Amino acid sequence: MKFRLAIVLATLAAAASLCAAPALADPQAVYHGGTYFGSVVVEPGQVVDGDLTVIFGDATIAGIVQGDCTAIGGSCDTRPGGVVTGQINQLGGAVTQAVVPWAPSDSAYSPFVPDHRLLWRLSWNLLALLIFLIFPLRTRMVLDRLERHPGLSVTAGLLGCVAVVPLAVLLAITILLIPLILLELVFVLASVFLGTAALALLIGRRLCELLSPSTTPSPLVALLVGIVLITAAELVPVVGTLVLILVGLIGLGATILSFAADSIGAPAGPSSSAPRAPLSGPPMAAG
Repeated sequence: MKFRLAIVLATLAAAASLCAAPALADPQAVYHGGTYFGSVVVEPGQVVDGDLTVIFGDATIAGIVQGDCTAIGGSCDTRPGGVVTGQINQLGGAVTQAVVPWAPSDSAYSPFVPDHRLLWRLSWNLLALLIFLIFPLRTRMVLDRLERHPGLSVTAGLLGCVAVVPLAVLLAITILLIPLILLELVFVLASVFLGTAALALLIGRRLCELLSPSTTPSPLVALLVGIVLITAAELVPVVGTLVLILVGLIGLGATILSFAADSIGAPAGPSSSAPRAPLSGPPMAAG
């Protein structure tokens, strides 16, 4: 399990370095409009006819751009004498924000203006901490399903997402069961939070064990570490969206499995009647 986590972390680091690599390379001079990967520069006295789009890099404008200047995963820097006749659009801020999105932009940062995107993600994931404190035993059961059946958790999450709308339609058709639609939505939302708490607990515990194999982290510390890592991953451009979807699917699926019988995946035969092994995971309070 530790080896798998190390591979995942190494993969994420490699992906981040690949995204940042074009922006850190020497900028290329451009002489006409178009789309470019990596940093570009419009030299003094140079006239670029058409829109200029830069992906994963910075656009340094020291000449004239007769059109719009758009930087995705970078920034548009207009030097003295540089002119952009159209609009300047920036998505992702400076190059550092392409890898660390919560880092402030030099041009737009103000210490008195909070980063609402970061606060929103932190607030959303910290609700998982509240769910853990309210339902520790259920979180432990979800954690057990997640550890024993990770693939099945994803499958159950996909099936659960697909079944939400048809089930709501069936409840609406009956008219009398319409109030259950709200209950269904509450269940799905609570399941996502439960699963997020269990996943954060698992990630945080594995990371703490990698850093200090001789000690067992407390559940609260492991959960906070996991929440920080998940929040950071969700804020990475493009990858963050995939992480957000995957966390939701895994969380929903593992929670659904936690309500199923403990015999899921158990071999048939006399051994299935043997006493169940205690749930894995860090020690938690029973209250």
